[in-house]
Amino acid sequence: MSELDLIRELRARTGAGVVDCKKALVEAENDVDKAIEILRKKGIAKADSKAGRAAKEGIIEAYIHPGAKLGVLLELNCETDFVAKNDEFHALAHDIAMHIAASDPVSVSRDDVPEEVQEREREIYADQARQSGKPDKVIDKIVEGRMDKYFKENCLLEQPFVKDADKTVADLLKESIAKIGENILVQRFTRFKVGED
Repeated sequence: MSELDLIRELRARTGAGVVDCKKALVEAENDVDKAIEILRKKGIAKADSKAGRAAKEGIIEAYIHPGAKLGVLLELNCETDFVAKNDEFHALAHDIAMHIAASDPVSVSRDDVPEEVQEREREIYADQARQSGKPDKVIDKIVEGRMDKYFKENCLLEQPFVKDADKTVADLLKESIAKIGENILVQRFTRFKVGED
């Protein structure tokens, strides 16, 4: 396979630019799979550098689960209306809305969990630890460990992505930021289920 064919294949599989593909192939000694890994690592680093940029454009995605008893409204933001009209961005919004329908998160991130909810959970975990006879000096560590687990199970960005449990929703966003080239944020969501308050 010629160098040009390798670059074409790498571009088709990653969406990266020609120069980035060529550099990755040189570094990977023309091993396409290694080059993909190199590009992914560099892309995630680039995604982290974009995280502080303002994301004031975007879309509202509506997802209705088959049977019409469960639905999600999601606001997904990006930096430009050009990206907001992009098919990949729409597919990302759809996947995240579908994930919310399936996984029922309580908030976008741990920073968004209301303080009263956190306090209630901490009290429950502390009471459970005391009732099981744990000494007072370890109760705080137990509570913090259980709170960390609570956040991972209930905060959207920390949940394993429903279509690929090897990555979190935050990982999915970072990959999309790296590929699309703009900051992307889950601003807010609402999940509706027939019969629920």
